[in-house]
Amino acid sequence: MTRMIKSEYHNPVLLKECIEGLKIKPDGVYVDVTFGGGGHSREIIKYLTTGRLFGFDQDQDAHENSIADERFVLVKENFRELQEALRRNGVEKIDGLLADLGVSSHQFDTAERGFSIRFEAELDMRMDQHTKRTAADVLNNYSEQDLRKVFKEYGEIENSAQLARQIFAARKVKKINTINELKAAVGHCVKRGKENQYFAQLFQALRIEVNDELNALKELLEQSASVLNSGGRLVVMAYHSLEDRLVKNFIRDGKFEGDAEKDFYGNRIVPYKTINKKPIEPSETEIQNNNRARSAKLRIAEKT
Repeated sequence: MTRMIKSEYHNPVLLKECIEGLKIKPDGVYVDVTFGGGGHSREIIKYLTTGRLFGFDQDQDAHENSIADERFVLVKENFRELQEALRRNGVEKIDGLLADLGVSSHQFDTAERGFSIRFEAELDMRMDQHTKRTAADVLNNYSEQDLRKVFKEYGEIENSAQLARQIFAARKVKKINTINELKAAVGHCVKRGKENQYFAQLFQALRIEVNDELNALKELLEQSASVLNSGGRLVVMAYHSLEDRLVKNFIRDGKFEGDAEKDFYGNRIVPYKTINKKPIEPSETEIQNNNRARSAKLRIAEKT
């Protein structure tokens, strides 16, 4: 495989704000659970002296960008394995965790990965190419009811019932294996002039289902509260409302639904203190320079 040029792999979003949010100690232990092109990690390691940095990424392509530094370890696993992977490396507690959620520019721009509506390709969408389930498997094998649930919950698609019905009917005639075949199968469900938005929601729903993204995020957030030292920082950047809601709720209430638990005296029992009440968003200048930053929302919390 040809080694990628890191600046082309993924332009790190809100880099300065992420680094400031981590409040890096030179001798601390930090984790970048979404290593990707290594943009955030390379900045973090500049602030370390005797400290250590662990990067997580399940995408084999990302490993081409690994940092040749004795202070850095790249873990080739999903970030839902955070606690166990750290223990295998002799680490129980850390001082900061960064998560830049979503799909990297490299994944969007690599046609054969099937993440982008711009290309004709197989419907893949796997972050970890060693797993078996692809987007084509979901479309061709799920029941109509399960398809509707995926489209409604993960894509927030208004006509999810019609969409599921259309796919269910189309695949009886011919399996849906490519992006163009999917577009052709569901064309009647799309409002004219809203094609890009509709397919973006559909692709988001399929990608989340294929990679079990929301459950993985929940596991990460729960483990973060166990591995962070008191005063350690949690820095999470989300790109759509489903992710951002989970992050916001967990930081605020220590759970994903319902109110925070309370002790005998009525005090809220929560693992984090919110640092920024409202999410930090990219400036107009950053969005102009990097269009994929436009939907980013950054939340920062400190372990209590």
